[in-house]
Formats: sequence, structure tokens, C-alpha cells
Amino acid sequence: MKFLLITLITHLPDPVTGQRRSTSERFREVVDTAVLAEELGFDGYGVGERHERPFISSSPPVVLSHIAARTSTIRLFTAVTTLSLLDPVRAYEDYATLDHLSGGRLELIIGKGNGAAQAQLFHVTAEDQWDRNREGYELFRRLWREDRVTWSGTYRPSLTDAETWPRPLQQPIRVWHGSATSRESVDLAARYGDPLFSANVTNPIEPYAELIRHYRDRWVHYGHDPADALVGAGSAGFYVTRTSQEAIERYRPIFDARVAAFQRLGLPTVFPTIEDAIERSSILVGSPQQIVDKVLRYHEEFGHEVMHLQADHDGLTDKQHRESLELFQAEVAPVLRREIPSRPFAPALAATPAVR
Repeated sequence: MKFLLITLITHLPDPVTGQRRSTSERFREVVDTAVLAEELGFDGYGVGERHERPFISSSPPVVLSHIAARTSTIRLFTAVTTLSLLDPVRAYEDYATLDHLSGGRLELIIGKGNGAAQAQLFHVTAEDQWDRNREGYELFRRLWREDRVTWSGTYRPSLTDAETWPRPLQQPIRVWHGSATSRESVDLAARYGDPLFSANVTNPIEPYAELIRHYRDRWVHYGHDPADALVGAGSAGFYVTRTSQEAIERYRPIFDARVAAFQRLGLPTVFPTIEDAIERSSILVGSPQQIVDKVLRYHEEFGHEVMHLQADHDGLTDKQHRESLELFQAEVAPVLRREIPSRPFAPALAATPAVR
């Protein structure tokens, strides 16, 4: 199994202390965590894209370019690139540039995105966001593979024998399709033979397992070898310590603050207590053996080879955060890598790992 750390770069007060870092400090924390992830042996680091409070992740290519300059081997993921909001030509130019700057370490996870504020900013509606995502991906895919593109669609001006620069380093880049609830995203991934990344965050396991089964069914429908399907899955929170009692008691105020924040925003509370979340959600809080057992249980349903953990401190101190990641790599990751074989990620392509 491969392991990623992913951040949406939320910018909120610490749920325990109530203090909030400045915007600059929050960005530095994101970059420093990526450096730590490489140091500890994580396979990838992902940065999300959101365009509304409380997130400051509106420009993942910029953040990932800075991370590329501070690292040399870790794969760099977008989580997700919201192609429904972006001009696919401009997105291609940004990510092809980042592909070179990172030494060919870029992997994209695309999705249609969500949130009312970003719809207002980009004039994307619930009715057309899926069609925009599909059309944007189909053009983006061609731009990455073809030196000259002639194309016409609904949501951007047509192209006639158009060239885009720079040409990418990876030929082609691997694009994952992120999905929380959308069968359309799943079908698009299967149609093009692309991997699927299940959000697996908000709900119990059943709806995500059903979507992954649908992906595998559509994969075969489109004529692909079932053995080639590739699935990743997320997790709703993470903290591992030597004993489950210690992990639960330290994480309880963090979880309770999250529930309270959801209630203030009028969002539904799916898992009202930390004990319920540990039992029924994808949150990974407990001892190393408990984490191993839970991931294996999810793997029985998903068949996934890649999973992400939350990159952020999320109320933990710097020391607690680092110790948790170190313990994961020392006692959890080796077992899961052994029990769940996974296909290797592509190595960096450039002679020097990144532009510095």
C-alpha cells in the first residue's frame, strides 16, 4: 500500500487553544509538513483546491511548486483540481510547468468541486458543473498528449491547430478522478482507464464501497482488464499513539470542536461522538494495531492500493503531530505495505530532482 498526506489548507483557529496562525504561517506549516512527509517516507503529498472560507487553497500549483523546490522524491498530488471551474488550457499550462519544476513527480486528482461560494466566483451552477468537469478533462487530456489540438466545446472558445507550452515532462501524466458521491465521475474514470480516488470522509463505508463497485463494473464495461483498475481512498482524521486510550482522550477535544463547528454551520452530524466515528467512519484514531485492523477491513470492501491521511495538525501540538506520523511509519505502514501489495509510483524523470 502507498500512503499520502493531504491538506485542504483550512485556515481556522486551533480547536484546542483557540489561536489562529497568520496566513503566511499557515502556508509555511503546509510546506514544512510536506518536507517532513518526505523525510519520514510517505509516498505522496497532496494539496486541495477550494475557493471559499475557511480554505486558503485557491492556488495549488503555486503551493506545490514551492514544495517541489523543498523536496526531491515525494510524489506531488492535487486533491482535487476542480476542472469544472478552470480553463483547461490555463490549467494545462500551470501543471505542465509544475511537472518540469518537480522533476516529473506530479499526479493530478481531478473533480468537479463543490461549494456555493466558488460557484458564485466562477458562475458555475449545480446543473452544469458536471458537464464542465467532463468537457474540461477531455480537452485537458488531449492537450497533454497532442502537440497541436483542434477542438470545440460549450464552455470555452474553440481551438484550431493550437499549440500549448511548455510540453510536459511526463508523457502522459496519470490523472486520478476524485469522487465522493458522483457516478458521473466514476464513469468518466472508467471510460478512460484512469484510477479512482474515493473521498471516503463524510459517511459510513457503504456508499463509498458501492461507488467503487460501480467503478469496477464500468471499467469492465469499457473493455479494460479488471486487474488494471486502481483505487485510492481517503480517511476522515488521523492520530495514532501507543494505546487507544491515549489516542482517544487526546483527540476527543479536537473531534468535539469539529462537531460543534458543523452544528454552527447547520451541517448534519453523521457521527456525534469520537467513539461512534471510530466505529463507523474512516477516521483512524487509536493504537498501531487498531489502525492496521481498520485499514485492512476497509481494504476488504474497496480493494484500494493507496490511501491518504490528513496532513494537518488539526489541534495536535507540533510534537504530537510528528510523533504520530513517525509511529505510523514505524509500526503501521510496514505491515500494510506487506499485507496490501501496490503498484509502484513512477520515479522522478529529471536528472536533478527539482529546480532550486
